[in-house]
This record gives sequence, C-alpha cells and structure tokens, in this order.
Amino acid sequence: MRQNQGQPEPDKRTRRREVLQVRNGLTADDVQAHAGALARRALALPELAEARTVAAYVSVGSEPGTLALLDALRARGVRVLLPALLPDNDLAWGVYRGPDSLLPAEHGGGRMTLLEPAGERLRPRAVTEADAVLLPGLSVDARGMRLGRGGGSYDRVLARLERARVRPALVVLLYDWEVVERVPREPHDRPVDAVVTPSGVRRFGRPAPEA
Repeated sequence: MRQNQGQPEPDKRTRRREVLQVRNGLTADDVQAHAGALARRALALPELAEARTVAAYVSVGSEPGTLALLDALRARGVRVLLPALLPDNDLAWGVYRGPDSLLPAEHGGGRMTLLEPAGERLRPRAVTEADAVLLPGLSVDARGMRLGRGGGSYDRVLARLERARVRPALVVLLYDWEVVERVPREPHDRPVDAVVTPSGVRRFGRPAPEA
C-alpha cells in the first residue's frame, strides 16, 4: 500500500490522472497476465461462490481485465448482469450470454466505446436483484473508499441500492498498486466491502460470509 504520510491529500482529478498514466503504460500482455490472477482471486470469494446474480462490467483498454471472470461466473450458472450506459449516465442492464453477445457502443459523440450486452435491456433497478456488485474503480483506500472515473454512473447504482434497502456485497477489482492509504472523499461517497487485486483480497468492515 502506498503511503501519503506528510503529504497533502490530492484531489480526485489529480489522483485519476496519476492512475490512468500508469495504466496507459501497461501492455496487452500485462493486462492479460493480471486478469488471470484477478479472476482466480475473485472466484475464491465466498460472496461470489454463493451468488446467484452478480452485477459486473466489461473491462476496456488497460482496466483490470474482467472477461475471464465473467466467463467463469457464467460457467458456474451465475446470472451475470452487465451495464449499458444511458444518455444521462445512468445504467441499464443486460444478461451476459458469452463474449459473442457483447457489442461495441459509442458514447459521448464517439469519444468513448464500451462493450455492452446485446439483447433485452433491463431497467436500472435490475441491479437491486444482485447478490454481489463488482465495481470498476481507479483506487481504493484503507477505509474502503473507492475512487471512480468521475462519471457518476456507479454513484447512482450505490444510491439505488441504498434506496431499495438491499445490501449486496460491493467489490472493487484493481491492480495491486492502486490500493492506497487515502483517496479524496466527498459526502456522497460510500465505502465498499472488499477490494480484489491479482495478489489478494482486502476487506473493509464487513466480514466474509461463513462457508
């Protein structure tokens, strides 16, 4: 874990820029190697072993890879929900039916391309059916606070879960060096339950379910 002792806390924009700069230096082989280890760690989580429905996402570019994990969950018989970005930055959902069911979707006037599930679109509230939610992020700190990309989509997801009074396990997938001592926090930010990296799992407050 990186330490920030004696240094002023950076703002979110600065932290995002730092993380993305490192990610952009990764090769495709780097990303693939980390993805395999990340999937093995995540699949060992009791929260995922017991889940019937998991809300996840498709990694893009140099993000920690998720496709191996998605396929392994689906092979277990887990219903995997994947997001589709709406014009207002909220998320609709679709059921993952394998890599061939993913279609590129352009957003922001073509500035961003995401892989999204083909087929029926489920309403944003479909995420409340999940037993576990895998969240993208750029960093997590010692308090379990997650730094996202800043679009607000997953802030809406977390708020929706809170309004529905459901409590799925909240898990972030990161590279090892992205677990830091502290990230900037705002009043609407909520802690996650665990972070998974290629080398291990760290929990925050909520104990693992009993086997």
